[in-house]
Amino acid sequence: MIFGILSSNNDVKKLLRELDVMNSVIALLAPEEEVVIHEFASLCLANMSAEYTSKVQIFEHGGLEPLIRLLSSPDPDVKKNSIECIYNLVQDFQCRATFPELNAIPSILELLKSEYPIIQLLALKTLGVITNDKESRAMLRDNQGIDHLIKILETKELNDLHIEVLSVVANCLEDMDTVVLIQQTGGLKKLLTFAENSTIPDIQKNAAKAITIAAYNPENRKLFHEQEVEKCLVALLSSESDGTKIAASQAISAMCENSGSKDFFNHQGIPQLIQLLKSDNEEVREAAALALANLTTCNPANASAAAEADGIDPLINILSSKRDGAIANAATVLTNMAMQEALRVNIQRHDVMRALISPLRSTNTGVQSKAALTIAATACDAEARTELRNAGGLEPLVQLLRSKNDEVRRNASWAVTVCASDELTATELCKFGALDILEEVNLSVSRKNKFSEAAYNKLLNNHLPLKYSQTGYLSSSNIISDGFYDYGRINPGTKLLPLKDLCLQQPSDLRAVILVNSKSSDVSPPPSTEDKSSDVGWGRSISSSSSLRRTSKEKASAGFGSPTEEKSEPSSGRNTALSKSATKEKGSRKVRGKKEEEKVKEEEEVTTVSKNIGEGSPDKEWYPPSDPDFCVYEYEVTKSILPITNIKEQIEALAEYVAEKMGGAIPKDKLQDFSWELHISELKFQLKSNVVPIGQIKKGIFYHRALLFKALADKIGIGCSLVRGEYSRAWNEVKLMNESLKGVTGGLPPPEVYIVDLMFQPGRLIKLRSREADLYRFL
Repeated sequence: MIFGILSSNNDVKKLLRELDVMNSVIALLAPEEEVVIHEFASLCLANMSAEYTSKVQIFEHGGLEPLIRLLSSPDPDVKKNSIECIYNLVQDFQCRATFPELNAIPSILELLKSEYPIIQLLALKTLGVITNDKESRAMLRDNQGIDHLIKILETKELNDLHIEVLSVVANCLEDMDTVVLIQQTGGLKKLLTFAENSTIPDIQKNAAKAITIAAYNPENRKLFHEQEVEKCLVALLSSESDGTKIAASQAISAMCENSGSKDFFNHQGIPQLIQLLKSDNEEVREAAALALANLTTCNPANASAAAEADGIDPLINILSSKRDGAIANAATVLTNMAMQEALRVNIQRHDVMRALISPLRSTNTGVQSKAALTIAATACDAEARTELRNAGGLEPLVQLLRSKNDEVRRNASWAVTVCASDELTATELCKFGALDILEEVNLSVSRKNKFSEAAYNKLLNNHLPLKYSQTGYLSSSNIISDGFYDYGRINPGTKLLPLKDLCLQQPSDLRAVILVNSKSSDVSPPPSTEDKSSDVGWGRSISSSSSLRRTSKEKASAGFGSPTEEKSEPSSGRNTALSKSATKEKGSRKVRGKKEEEKVKEEEEVTTVSKNIGEGSPDKEWYPPSDPDFCVYEYEVTKSILPITNIKEQIEALAEYVAEKMGGAIPKDKLQDFSWELHISELKFQLKSNVVPIGQIKKGIFYHRALLFKALADKIGIGCSLVRGEYSRAWNEVKLMNESLKGVTGGLPPPEVYIVDLMFQPGRLIKLRSREADLYRFL
């Protein structure tokens, strides 16, 4: 008796644990002991079981079974102490797992009939814990426990127990069999009536929780919908209790899986939820945002209803909430809204990009994922991307590509794909390392995904030099622009230096970098050679552009040119090939000495000017080397080839033009004698750089000609692709319809792919995968 009373004191509890008296106290629960012994022994255990260590000791010493037996004791104090101790013990999972074996449910249900409220309450609390396990729920149902619970709900005098009863019912509703049973007995409607009509907030809250738990089952949702549970939940949203509002919002979230319920909330419920987004209680705002997220997912009508209820502003405000769940839910709603163009434009007007910066920097992966997804949905317009760029949102977005979380990495990749739709944003993304990170991710089998590959390819499409170096392929949609350069093949993971860095390098034995650039300070049409006084070069100026072209002509006169380059001056008065007189002078010993002197002079001039420019202000804006000859090519093909109406004839004419500028047709048996390497080496020496403008090349092989063809074709709108092969091979592929099918209506076969011959018979079109095509592409 003394132990029983004193064990409520913490110091006594500690002493009893040290004395290890648990086994002795449990022995006093034996049936042969007197009731008074049972009373105080059970009281001692009830007090001791409040602490975890004692709880474990009672269970390990077999105290649970005699306690369950004492639930049938005639003495109410013994019953109260025993059920209190059992309630404390079943908080532990291990103890709860053994509970069904002891068949304790019938004894606990009997306690519900007790005339003592404390015993009833403790019994209900115990049922509330053990019914978290499926096996215990089945035992409760088999022992008609649901009937007991419903009867308590029907008894107004027992309204102080209704809160705990609803908690047990909520657990039981996870099983479909229980739901059917409650529905057959009319208990489901009583449950909904309780939720709607009760004035006690906790009862409303627990009723809504019961509905939430049950609604995770598809069949349960169907039954609830038939009972019009939606009306009840909408009514609960207007409760004065924040707890009830939260529970009702969660129940609506669960019911959203039912399409009929979703449609119902379109007319009633969404405006109330929007109002809850403005609550001072963060939990209320989070629950309301969750309900709206589920309501608007795959439902444009509900997304529109949320916008019409003025939900955009409060949703954007929640993006700065302190609760990660609220932020993630709000971002989801905004994403769902942004699927409709009109709503997306409306969202963009509310400065959503700036509001998303903080969620992008969050440490919570759920928030990061949803924020990136919202970026992907709202950055579809150039104006929105500009806003994101100016707000500093690209850098945190790029950092999410490094995430170890698959969903975050996937959504960030998707957002990068969308943002890379314009060149400015794509360039900015590359500056923050997006290409390098995505390349690293895509090299990992476990980390890469379809979105990371798409993002990488999208960025590559805005960085064509890197794309061509890595993949060896440019499609017809990859339009070569000024500043494109062919560095040659590089392996994955190898960094491609910027053009400026390559231009500032000294010439070496490395493969020449071929530059395409028609930008010039000149006006079109291109001026004559005589009018050109200076070129902007490799971060340096060349005193006379005509001097380089003159040097090129002199080289040709010395044996480095080709007779096929003979051509009269264009109407602009500018020479683009060797003149006939220059050809006649080839091999002339009388002028050779003079030319060599001029050549030395020009080289000294270039070196001097280069040195002076190099010593200039480091802040001076850098421009890529200009290419006057390529400007002429562009002008000439635009004037003479663009007007041709037949696409096949255009291709043939352009092929002949390119071949003429690159040394003419070369017989196959003379290919080895075509000394293009020496010509390129001389250009590198003259230009003091490894970067050679493509217009300067007068003796070009496969890959020079294919690049020039692609660059000029893109200028005049001829669709063609550029493919790199092995051993300096490259070729262009074009698609043409079969001319024999002209005028035929109905389904037409796809266009046929041809390779353009630029080497052996310029202008010849060779069908892809034919033997001749293979001979052209491969050694």
